[in-house]
Amino acid sequence: MSNLHLTNTLSRKKEVFKPTNIKKISLYACGPTVYDSPHVGNARSLIVFDILFRVLKSLYGSSVIYVRNITDIDDKIIEASKKDKKNISDVTKDITKIFHDNCKSLNCLEPSFEPKATEHIKEMIDMSSSLISKGFAYENQGHVYFAVNSFKDYGKLSNKNLDELKSGSRIEISNLKKNPIDFVLWKPSSKEDPGWESPWGRGRPGWHLECSVMSEKYLGKSIDIHGGGIDLIFPHHENEIAQSCCNNNTKKFANYWVHNGFVTINKEKMSKSLGNIITISEAVKKYSGQVVRLALLSAHYSQPLDWNEDLLMSQKKVLDKWYNLYSDEHSEIYLKPDETLLDDLNTPGFIAKIHELYNAAIKGDNEKKLKFNKACKLIGLFDVTKKEWENFKKNQIEISESFIKEKINERSNAKNNGDFDLADKIRDELLSKGILIEDLKGKTIWKYK
Repeated sequence: MSNLHLTNTLSRKKEVFKPTNIKKISLYACGPTVYDSPHVGNARSLIVFDILFRVLKSLYGSSVIYVRNITDIDDKIIEASKKDKKNISDVTKDITKIFHDNCKSLNCLEPSFEPKATEHIKEMIDMSSSLISKGFAYENQGHVYFAVNSFKDYGKLSNKNLDELKSGSRIEISNLKKNPIDFVLWKPSSKEDPGWESPWGRGRPGWHLECSVMSEKYLGKSIDIHGGGIDLIFPHHENEIAQSCCNNNTKKFANYWVHNGFVTINKEKMSKSLGNIITISEAVKKYSGQVVRLALLSAHYSQPLDWNEDLLMSQKKVLDKWYNLYSDEHSEIYLKPDETLLDDLNTPGFIAKIHELYNAAIKGDNEKKLKFNKACKLIGLFDVTKKEWENFKKNQIEISESFIKEKINERSNAKNNGDFDLADKIRDELLSKGILIEDLKGKTIWKYK
């Protein structure tokens, strides 16, 4: 397979990627809404589209333009600022910094452009005005709505008809709409909330409008690939298609739609109510960015992935082994994506091939060793040296020796009292924190795993 193949959500089948313009390959991925620290579900989308960017760059070089936006005006951000009693600009600035730190920890390449929504308000007002003048949108009491019935292809991406969509849980209910499924392009802002002057009064843009405007500005009226999490198919991406195609009189907004699957936590959906949200910052601090990256690449991007301790520890062991062959030696060997990666970004298959390269290289062949290193770096691994990797392993154990000894004493007392279940539980707890304990000649010793 010499050509890149991608599963296109729009057609629901795997297709050969054929760029519209070989000199300008366009990729847009929805970035974060900066109201709270990004979690491991967000990390998956980040890494998936980083891999796609790397593959495209290896095929087309500097012709690839990757845009990933920052949504820095949104109802969630306003709610967060009020809850934390912080200025909105401080909220967005702080979370954006955390996001950039996360990207660096996960070894994600910087996009070609990273536009912020608040820097493109004029263009958003212009698109809303244009849609009204063309009969695709209407104003009511300072609100501007897109008239969904005006776009005959609405629902094709999510594969739902209008009646199904009307009953969807993510539809905003308002008696100002002509149709319940119409979505907001612009809405009024109170004096306390962020707002900009517009032909319809002081207000702010709708979320869907932001991505259409920024995508068009940096990539043009129609693009090659648009990506995001599977949860964005409806309503966000469906609405982007409608407003962009109607405003620009184009048949397609994006030729290929690529969506990554959900991340669950121990087989449960991540949610604040369950208290099982794991932030990227927490994950990379505990396991390292490389372990997190490898774990999120261990399943095909389109499939669900379950985040659990067994997965993370197994990936850590893999990297421990692979670092035995780490090399920072430069060579003329240039490794392009093989048929595995080109086949719909099959990272599990490519990781299996890296294992094969490792087994071949362990015998001492220098050229195979370099090829193994190139393969790891192709998917964003080996971004730290072997010495840095070893130092991280030592420093990631945050529990003190006194804590370890206290746990060992608790375990000893439990065994003396015949409570072997508790003893095993304490041993497993220490093991999960990277501490291995052994009973030798009546004495318990411990060491870093």
